[in-house]
Amino acid sequence: MGRRGWLALLFGLTVIAGLTLLRAADPYPVQVARETTFDLFQQLRPREAPPDLPVRIIDIDETSLAEQGQWPWPRTAMADISDRLTELGAAAVVFDLLFSEPDRLSPSAYADGREDYDAMFADALSAGPTVLTLAQSGRAAVVGLEPKSGLAMTGDDPLAKVPHLGGAAQPLPVLAQAARGLGVASLDREGAGVARRLPMLWRSGDAVLPSLSAEALRVALGVSTLVVIGDSSGAGTVEQLRIGDFAVPTGPSGGIWIYYRHLPDEIYVPARELLVDGYRDLAPQIAGHIVLIGTSASGLLDIRASALGTAVPGVSIHAQALEQMLTGTFLDRADWVGGLEMVVFAVAGLLIVLAVIITGPIVGLVISLLIAGLLLAASWWAFAQPHLLIDPSFALFGALLLYAAMAFFRFAVTDADRRRIRRAFAHYVEPSLLTRIEADGRLLKLGGDLRELTVMFSDVRNFSALAERTTPAGLVAILNRLFAALGQAIVAEQGTIDKFMGDAVMAFWNAPVDVERHATRACLAALSMREALEQLNASSNEPIAIGIGIATGPALVGNMGFERRFDYSCIGDTVNVASRIEGSCRAVGYDILINETTAAAAADLALLPAGAVELKGMSGREPIHILIGDAKIRQSGAFATLKAAHDDLVTHLRTGGDPTLSLDACRRAALAVDARLGTFYAACLERSDDFRAVSSASET
Repeated sequence: MGRRGWLALLFGLTVIAGLTLLRAADPYPVQVARETTFDLFQQLRPREAPPDLPVRIIDIDETSLAEQGQWPWPRTAMADISDRLTELGAAAVVFDLLFSEPDRLSPSAYADGREDYDAMFADALSAGPTVLTLAQSGRAAVVGLEPKSGLAMTGDDPLAKVPHLGGAAQPLPVLAQAARGLGVASLDREGAGVARRLPMLWRSGDAVLPSLSAEALRVALGVSTLVVIGDSSGAGTVEQLRIGDFAVPTGPSGGIWIYYRHLPDEIYVPARELLVDGYRDLAPQIAGHIVLIGTSASGLLDIRASALGTAVPGVSIHAQALEQMLTGTFLDRADWVGGLEMVVFAVAGLLIVLAVIITGPIVGLVISLLIAGLLLAASWWAFAQPHLLIDPSFALFGALLLYAAMAFFRFAVTDADRRRIRRAFAHYVEPSLLTRIEADGRLLKLGGDLRELTVMFSDVRNFSALAERTTPAGLVAILNRLFAALGQAIVAEQGTIDKFMGDAVMAFWNAPVDVERHATRACLAALSMREALEQLNASSNEPIAIGIGIATGPALVGNMGFERRFDYSCIGDTVNVASRIEGSCRAVGYDILINETTAAAAADLALLPAGAVELKGMSGREPIHILIGDAKIRQSGAFATLKAAHDDLVTHLRTGGDPTLSLDACRRAALAVDARLGTFYAACLERSDDFRAVSSASET
């Protein structure tokens, strides 16, 4: 690589370093993009599960509320639910409901000696494998309840990163003492409103409370102790939670990612069905199952956003976690994954930088897209197979930003090359001018005189696309070869090259020395430029097309600038007309256009009238002709046939007649003269206004 290549590499490495530091800082937008991507993965491939998982939800739905009355129901109804589920053989009866206050409907408020409803509910809880709920709340008192489960730990202080529960809404002591389990129902609060992670353990002072789903499984299995497996490196993190024979791999803080599936309808049992006389018919759905009691009624405010993009009851999230534990299906995002993502991005970024530097922006874009596709495919495979969460979002964003930065750098370099070409050829003039300057030093003075000139503008078509697919060095080489060929054709016909403007050439005739038949010579130079371009294209992998505009008329010509830096140039309306005519080549469909004054002065060449075009920024229309060939072509029989058909076509276009037959005749005749005329005649019908705008006198 040359100096410019090393600068590009340094620029690319700087961008990579900056983006890598951004990823390491992990600001909130990066987190949201990452977790939204993981949500999309789950939506594309939800968790699969066998149909006979022993998990059910007793749903306090809208219909149940309509039949049983508004919430809260009396604790006698809760006692009936607990008793009947125990009677039907539920492995665990889990209340995802809060009982933080005494029952307001209890007759104890009247001191008439009847049994307290809360006491009745406590008796029902103590008779079965029941679990009650706590919920984190910053406005509630610190939890004073003792955990129901024992805890065994391995490793050095594995609970150091377990989240603190702090204040919590908790069940009445009489109820908590009666239940066999206590679990925390709260979710991770870092999910931006989406329930994505579930802490399996919570610290409350010196005590450790399990999540509701972990406690439900413990009670269902009949085990008394949870085992926390810590890391062996002394980092104070949790690696695994064991509940009986079930192993739950966790993140460092003891949480799991919830891997959702669309829960089938049969997992939900409306609470009203359990409160009627025929409740025993539910035995096949309840016996041996972990049964969670919760609500899907929107008015009870326990609806959560899931990673599947749908709103679900909060109780169903704990059912999802239980299914994951029972099937051993977990999503994993280990600590080392974040570091791997940064390394992968840095390597991929370096490949993109090298691709753009070595191959150019177009091929570099293809390589960048391939790298991005490979990163996305690898992330998807990791999710679908080992259920490993690897984030492709930042890598894709970084790759896009990096490519854009490198492309900008390359285009900046290309523009610099174009400016350098312009400076290098700014004084490239016809040799006769240099001779006259040597003979007459007064030409170096500022100023000029008004004289008739023939001015030419030539421009490369689709230069931006050529710059995109070509390296800067290659682009400079192409332009140098092109300018050398075009410049030689201009100088050979005694023209003066005014300037090279990036991908354009401006030249003029009849200054600083008089040139006989200067309009004809400018036209012959244009024909030579066309021929030279065809020879260049025949030996090049990058074909180039140019448009040429020529106008003859008065212009001010002389040294323009200031004493230390000036150019020999021309200005005036004729110059503007030539530039605008060149800009009309695409619309007209031909590569060499001349104005009417030039056509009159070069009448011995093969010319055809092409109507009168509107020139951008100029009032009125300018009659133009297309330059087909030299005097030899004009004298040929094929051109005579073409001209006759063309004149007939022009007459029809001007008068509004049917030009179909004339147009067909022109196309047939054009095949023997110039194949480029096919494009011209294809545009004629759309340009009928241009032909009608020409007066009969100007067409003569």
